[in-house]
Amino acid sequence: MPRSVTMPSLPRGLSLPRAVSMPTVSLAHRRLLRDCCSVLDHQTPGGLCGCCWALRPRYKRLVDNIFPEDPEDGLVKVNMEKLTFFALSAPEKLDRIAAYLSERLTRELNRHRYGYVVIAMEALEQLLLACHCQSINLLVESFLSTLRLLLEADRPHLHILATSSFVKFANIEEDTPSYHRSYDFFVSRFSQMCHSEHEDADTRNKIRVSGIRGLQGVVRKTVDDELQVNIWEPRHMEQIVPALLVNLQQHTHTNSESPAEQTEVCFRELLCRAAYGHINNAIRPVLMHLDSHSLWEGRSFAVRCFQIIMYSIQSQHSHLVIQQLLGHLDANSRSPASVRAGIVEVLSEAAVIEATGSVGPTVLEVFNTLLRQLRQSVDYQLTGYYDNTGQHETTSAEEKTLQDGVIKTIGSFANTLPVYQRSEVMLFIMGKIPVPGIYPALGSPNAGFEGSRMIQVMLLKSLLQVSERYESSNLLMALPSSFLEPLLSFTLMEEPEIRLLVLSILTSLIDRRQNAARLHPASVTFDVSVLELKDDSCSRQDVLFMRKHAQRLYRHVYLTCKEESSGRSHYEALFTLLAVLSVELANEEVLVDLMRLVLALQELALSNHESLSVFNRCGVHAVCAASLSLLSRLGPPPPLHLHVTQVIESRQQEARHLLPHHVLCDQPSLPEGELKVDDSLLFVQSKMCEALTGSSYSSERINTPYTPQLTDEDRLSKRKSIGDVVSLQMDMDPQFCLDAQQKPPTDQITFETLKNAIDDRGGEEEEERRKRRRVVERFQTAPFEEIAAHCGAKTSSLQSRLDQVFELIIRPPPSPSGHSPPRSTPLYEMKFPDLCVY
Repeated sequence: MPRSVTMPSLPRGLSLPRAVSMPTVSLAHRRLLRDCCSVLDHQTPGGLCGCCWALRPRYKRLVDNIFPEDPEDGLVKVNMEKLTFFALSAPEKLDRIAAYLSERLTRELNRHRYGYVVIAMEALEQLLLACHCQSINLLVESFLSTLRLLLEADRPHLHILATSSFVKFANIEEDTPSYHRSYDFFVSRFSQMCHSEHEDADTRNKIRVSGIRGLQGVVRKTVDDELQVNIWEPRHMEQIVPALLVNLQQHTHTNSESPAEQTEVCFRELLCRAAYGHINNAIRPVLMHLDSHSLWEGRSFAVRCFQIIMYSIQSQHSHLVIQQLLGHLDANSRSPASVRAGIVEVLSEAAVIEATGSVGPTVLEVFNTLLRQLRQSVDYQLTGYYDNTGQHETTSAEEKTLQDGVIKTIGSFANTLPVYQRSEVMLFIMGKIPVPGIYPALGSPNAGFEGSRMIQVMLLKSLLQVSERYESSNLLMALPSSFLEPLLSFTLMEEPEIRLLVLSILTSLIDRRQNAARLHPASVTFDVSVLELKDDSCSRQDVLFMRKHAQRLYRHVYLTCKEESSGRSHYEALFTLLAVLSVELANEEVLVDLMRLVLALQELALSNHESLSVFNRCGVHAVCAASLSLLSRLGPPPPLHLHVTQVIESRQQEARHLLPHHVLCDQPSLPEGELKVDDSLLFVQSKMCEALTGSSYSSERINTPYTPQLTDEDRLSKRKSIGDVVSLQMDMDPQFCLDAQQKPPTDQITFETLKNAIDDRGGEEEEERRKRRRVVERFQTAPFEEIAAHCGAKTSSLQSRLDQVFELIIRPPPSPSGHSPPRSTPLYEMKFPDLCVY
């Protein structure tokens, strides 16, 4: 305005507002400009208005101001603060701000001006961090579309930039749900980055680490939000898990930025977030990856992989991993032995980690699967092929390695179970051992005797694995009749290895204080102070166990010493078993019975009726010496220990081959020719009785010789022999024998025959009185089990004689026609139902 022209003054009391900055523009012009800006703010300006920076919307001008003239100067922080303040003041403009930033970034990306691209991404990140509490959904779509553009570019540094921005976004906790986002592209792209094969090693590692972190961000963003995409679906897990395992195979470096270290962190985080229904989807790709890359045979990576899995998942879900591995083992039953052995080793390691006390609801199914693998391995070992077509060969060494692994795994699983379930497992395994006529054969029909023998050995080894860590204070529960009777029956088998395994199983179950290791090797100069002895008396359960099973146990120990195929390990195992019985059940009755058993074994070694070798006889004498030396130190009066010591010293001077140190060794010193033992080198029953006189130990009982108790097996064998005699009458039929006329004449039944059958007495009166005194003394002093055994033997002898008499009585006379009439079944041979009372 010209200087001569002056503005009119305002009336008193009136003044212009301070916010007015355009005094020269009329009110109408200001309203028109405001309306134009409002219109241009909602649509892209065209013509001259689009080129005029002053007429552009404010949010665009604020966005443009954050970009410097030189991209190396970085983001203009002052202008960025203005943009952030504007976004917080007008949150409805966030979507337009994000869209315009994305547009600027796309334009700079197409022009290869990567410095401005970095600035645009930094601006987007700051807006996300500042505005996430209010309206983050308005920013996310443009932000994710921008990340897609960067990940689709062919520049590794842009991939790393986009991944870093996505990780920051994933760490933001959102307050408002989103229903329309999709992360499928990011899962696929990050998985591809994990498989990067860039020429430069450093760049390759950076890309892989970025891909791993991106997957970790996807998991964090989606795993806890039910409205997001389900990351646990198989189509996603089949991309994520193999991408992680590929990098986990690399050697671990001390650098925390290495792919292997980052992969382990991501893998653990993924598994720890897995719920019950997601475990199978996460484990199945692991199994597929190990199969496709043949990683079971190396074993080390597979074991490490499942160690990570077992330590990462929730403990209550660990049995699902075990079930997956068992199912995979069954699915690979036709695979090479190395593959099966690798899976079994992983199972064993997983069972050690899984220590919650249970392997799932189907405990016995676990052991059934492992026993089935043993059976199949035996079949493959015998046939030489691991398939039915006979095209794929296998070796005994490979199958033996697998069998050892299965046995170890059975022990590992059993160690995670409580005591009562271990008892069930032992009964279950015992029921699977093939015994002809008692238990069903576990092997295939083509396996034959050798296959059954191999399965017996392996299942007994499995029992030994379970029993070695079996801890129970109650022998009645540890060795019930249903388990002890079939186990003891294996001590009568001809296979030495089977007998040795049975002795080891019995020792491990009875040895509750781990004294067996201290009792090895057998010695006559053993220091009792190193043993862990009982402070209190024998418990009621142990007393009941010995009263119920002691005679059967002693009998099988006695019969085991009669086996000619026994070796050094057998006699050492026998001594350990007797020693453990002495220590664990150290009461007066048990110690006296063990002394009687040892004296009976000494008589067995001296007997000429047994076809034992010199080594066997010396071994039995050595076991007797070591056992009595230990028994005499556990509580009996000193005179007994004095007698035992004198005999041992005599043997040291005259017959060292009767002591364990000189017999049970690598090079035993045996006498030439037949074994002759002087009376001074033997333990004398009368002197032992005299030594126990006056003490609490029963001296009268030790005078009663030990007699093995008869069992149903013996009676059954006698019935079979009698049946053979009875079956001779079938020779009278012409269809069985054409020379019936040449048979010797039938003996006539007379009074003397019946008398001799019923009463076989004879001899002088003095002998009769002596027998009567012996019977009275036995019934007064002997235990009930021994009396029952003696009466059973007499009854069996009488029954056999009566059977012979009845056979002669019921034999029909020969028919004149030459045909014998059909023989009716006599009453005493009829088979009555079990519930029939007669």
